[in-house]
Amino acid sequence: MSLRLMSTAARPLCVVQEAEVSVVIPCLNEADTLAVCIRKAIAAMEQNGISGEVIVADNGSTDSSVEIARREGARVVPVTTRGYGAALMGGIDAAHGRFIVMGDADASYDFSEIPRFVERLRQGFDLVQGCRLESGGGHVLPGAMPFLHRWLGNPLFSALARRWFRASVNDIYCGLRGFTRELIPRLEQRCTGMEFATEMVIKASLVNARICEVPITLHPDGRRTHAPHLKTFRDGWRTLRFFLLYCPRQLFLIPGLVLMALGLVGYSLALPGLTVGRVTFDAHTLLFASLAVISGYQSVSFAIFAKTFAIIEGLLPSDSRLERFRHVVTLERGVLSGAAAAGLGLSLLLLAVGQWRLRHFGSLNYAETMRLVVPGVTVTVLGFHTILGCFFLSLLDLRRR
Repeated sequence: MSLRLMSTAARPLCVVQEAEVSVVIPCLNEADTLAVCIRKAIAAMEQNGISGEVIVADNGSTDSSVEIARREGARVVPVTTRGYGAALMGGIDAAHGRFIVMGDADASYDFSEIPRFVERLRQGFDLVQGCRLESGGGHVLPGAMPFLHRWLGNPLFSALARRWFRASVNDIYCGLRGFTRELIPRLEQRCTGMEFATEMVIKASLVNARICEVPITLHPDGRRTHAPHLKTFRDGWRTLRFFLLYCPRQLFLIPGLVLMALGLVGYSLALPGLTVGRVTFDAHTLLFASLAVISGYQSVSFAIFAKTFAIIEGLLPSDSRLERFRHVVTLERGVLSGAAAAGLGLSLLLLAVGQWRLRHFGSLNYAETMRLVVPGVTVTVLGFHTILGCFFLSLLDLRRR
């Protein structure tokens, strides 16, 4: 049996046990605007014949938010772990609905638009993302979004999400969205702060969930007793950090490959001692080139380590390219390759010592000797790093088995 919404001044909203939709609203001292949000959500579902419930996930409010929520007919779920994401997780866990619609309690989102999200969910989409920006057909009312958020931060991070994660969204920060209950276990979300919203979009894209956008109108924040919880630069940095951690390719792999390429170019110029125009590339160039090669190699290794760890921990889905790499680069092959490289490097260093011996351990022509010492040190370091890295990957594999 499916129970319909029942809300009057004398009778609270019924707890719906077989609801189609659960509206989850995170709350931390939102007495200014919470009532209007609940009323709009209830009215929208009642007017469109949607079986549902409204859940207020209270994150430790010290004002009258809890009393207001109960009076307006919402079900209050206390969430002790602090954070925007933690509050939403608590509310989602307690929801009965087949579909879940989440939205902030600051009256910036119009909960009357819930039926549009439900319609797309009924069509089979896993995640229906609201879009406030004009690029996705949305509309921002005057004073509703800070200038930097509207024209720099949000478009930039949304573009990065499309580029790095192939997420088909124009407004990754929009907090009004709907999703199916079945999607949540697939995402295995970890973020308890403001990154929760971006984590949802990115992980949904990584697991190939069906995503679409619904253009909405953003209204000015209706709160008067306290400032918005969002902090521009703090939360912007946290978002960028999250993006980089979930994309080792951008954080480690590409910079590492660029550094290695620059180092090899330096070697090709400095080993033969070429002069280009009035610039001569000699031993000092060789040192700089070695620094680039070693740093780049370490960065590429960290990309492999980070991606492997993220997959094992369930942060990222499996990657067929990494699996092929791991199949080719086994512990035994890696150790043998590293030992061969280290042996070559040590041989070059022994040749340099031999030159020193021939000069009776006296002064050396450093421009000449460094062409043995610098490559010898570099190749030896890379060899030992390869051996240690292969053993570390083998240890990570123990977790997977």
